[in-house]
Amino acid sequence: MKPDALGGLVDRAADLVAHTPSDQRCLLGVVGAPGGGKSTLVEALLPALAARLGDVVAHVPMDGFHLADDQLDRLGRRERKGAPDTFDIDGYAAALFRCRHDVGHDVFVPGFERSLEQPIAAARVVAASARLVLTEGNYLLHDADGWDQVHPLLAECWYVDLADDVRRQRLVARHVLFGKAPDEAVAWVETVDEPNARLVADGRARADLVIAS
Repeated sequence: MKPDALGGLVDRAADLVAHTPSDQRCLLGVVGAPGGGKSTLVEALLPALAARLGDVVAHVPMDGFHLADDQLDRLGRRERKGAPDTFDIDGYAAALFRCRHDVGHDVFVPGFERSLEQPIAAARVVAASARLVLTEGNYLLHDADGWDQVHPLLAECWYVDLADDVRRQRLVARHVLFGKAPDEAVAWVETVDEPNARLVADGRARADLVIAS
């Protein structure tokens, strides 16, 4: 992302914080389809925001609320891992509610270990001093399956948009990097990631800002 574009996003986020009541934290969502670049954007935003705002910025990825493989096996959903019903949506919404309203206290949240493809309990903390929480994931604007709890908790939600052919290429490469055979990676993208991507795209019109990745 060009420095001037990133600077504009930092300005917008800082303005959201400035207009957030002192008894709440500001929650900013970043949403997009699988492989669309939302995590890359957040990784660029975090240090830029820290440079502007100081040590008051926290990060709560939606991926930390993946159901563990044991639970997916129990529910018969492991072959659809990444679909809306393979996350602990109620736990995610409850954590975001605490992040917004439990000001002055540390809030521990799970992380996600990509090499294991598993959530890790209490791997991250929203520090008591945090004023801005970035949360990114696929379904922040999804309006079914309990996900409609998320959007009202966010000050804004930004949609990261990327051409579908480039996004699919990135997804295949990512799956290969983390252990899938090339043919298996292509099949997973077509049968699992792409149906999820269409669900994500349905929420694009509800975003406060659309960012070209």
